[in-house]
Amino acid sequence: MRDDELLTVPEAMARLKIGRSALYDLIRSRSLASLTIGRARRIPAHALTDYIQLHLEGAAR
Repeated sequence: MRDDELLTVPEAMARLKIGRSALYDLIRSRSLASLTIGRARRIPAHALTDYIQLHLEGAAR
C-alpha cells in the first residue's frame, strides 16, 4: 500500500474489515481522515495506517 494512495469507501471497508456504517462513523467522529473530491469520498491510505497504529499503541498500554 502506497502512502499517497487514495482509497474508495469500499476499499477502506475491505482493508479494515468493517461495514459501511462503521467506516462513516469513524469519518464522522474524525477518528479517520478523509476528503471529498466532487461527490466522491476518499480515504488516504496513510490515514488507515495511522488509525491502526494509534489503536495498537492504545491496546499495548
